[in-house]
Amino acid sequence: MASTPAILRFRRAAILAVLAFTGGSAAGTGMARAPNIVLILADDLGYADLGCYGNARVRTPNLDALAAEGVRFTDFHSNGTMCTPTRAALMTGRYQQRNGVDTVGDLLSTSAVTIARRLRDDAGYATGIFGKWHLSGHERLPEQYRGRLPSDFGFDEFRGFMGGFIDYVSHRNPVGDRDWWHNDRIVEETGYASHLVVDHTTRFIRAHRDRSFFVFLSFPDIHFPFMTPEDPPYFRAGEKYPKPGDPTHSRLGPHDGSPGLQRVVHRMIAEMDAGVGRVIETLKACGLERDTFVFFTSDNGGYIAYRGLNRGQISDMGPLRGQKTDLYEGGHRVPAIAWHPGRVPAGRTCDATTLTFDLHPTFLDLAGLNPPSPGRDDALDGISLLPLLHREAPLADRSVAWYFGKGRALRKGAWKLVRNGDAPPELYHLDEDIGETTNRMADHPSVGSGMIKELQALEQHVKGRIE
Repeated sequence: MASTPAILRFRRAAILAVLAFTGGSAAGTGMARAPNIVLILADDLGYADLGCYGNARVRTPNLDALAAEGVRFTDFHSNGTMCTPTRAALMTGRYQQRNGVDTVGDLLSTSAVTIARRLRDDAGYATGIFGKWHLSGHERLPEQYRGRLPSDFGFDEFRGFMGGFIDYVSHRNPVGDRDWWHNDRIVEETGYASHLVVDHTTRFIRAHRDRSFFVFLSFPDIHFPFMTPEDPPYFRAGEKYPKPGDPTHSRLGPHDGSPGLQRVVHRMIAEMDAGVGRVIETLKACGLERDTFVFFTSDNGGYIAYRGLNRGQISDMGPLRGQKTDLYEGGHRVPAIAWHPGRVPAGRTCDATTLTFDLHPTFLDLAGLNPPSPGRDDALDGISLLPLLHREAPLADRSVAWYFGKGRALRKGAWKLVRNGDAPPELYHLDEDIGETTNRMADHPSVGSGMIKELQALEQHVKGRIE
């Protein structure tokens, strides 16, 4: 018997043949092509790092236009306060702990069912990822990645890097090893990493314009080492760069400690914005803009300072407290934009509490695929956002949680509980206090105690243990 992907390819070929016979109109056959999906993920982008989120010091015209033509979220959150946990939740639609990921550098379970695998195997999508993966550890030898490459998780094509960050020009990681891949092998490629991942994304779009595709553009920006396209290579073969604060030997890059560091960061944001513009231009040039759902967000909050260094020279959190790694809002409330001309209304702002793991079921919904049934061992934790985006249907009430190290947080409506290790629990009402400045635990003890119990029960359900 033919394999499922082969059957799907045959069915898609048959549909395309019918479309050609009828003049290429899906409406004439009653069989519409499943929409393309473009997922764009920034790295360490802060809540207020874009113009459309109130930043007047950096120009982001393409992302601002995307927000003006689509839906801008004001209460969207990464599932983790660091990158690997968020990326695991993104790929699986589940709390990352269910698939073996607690913290940065953990290994995504090889049995995890990713959104790429489902779209490719169950709906016949072409699948590509260009940029950062970071779900198979970091600073590892190439052979240690075997069996854990993006191609092992459902992606047809991969160009980018496996670890947490690389030199944007030399493409070496912070221990001096080359980390730039084409599918299952390390290759040399000349160019600024952010430009290259956009080049490959737009090429992939053009190559698959006649079939449904899912492309994941995973930017290295604005993660350190902070570098511009004009900078020479910084990480060198055989050298290790562990010392922030030493501009001659710093993992933060050649501008660490410079009074012009913020200009470098803003340039990196501008380069990323230009890349987003190139992707949208490519979709329009291919006549695909009305057939493509685009979602842009960040994998966690940005840095205000790194280990106390360069304070105020990196990201902008706006009114939020905290930064990357924190359970306060600055660690996980992130910019997010949905764009789909003709399907997603233009110029809307959405204040629903939504998370990264909601994207997996949203993409399944777009492709006409059903999620696993509730109650199954592989049931999703996220929910589809299409009813919210298409009809402004309110989301069902739910509580959501974050875990990092010994820290815990729970969101329930406007209330947020924060537990930083053994410190006394903190309770905030975000509608009244988005900056989390006033602990309301003493004023609302029943709310706080109820949320503590709910957080413990959810953690038992998600992790099977309380650490």
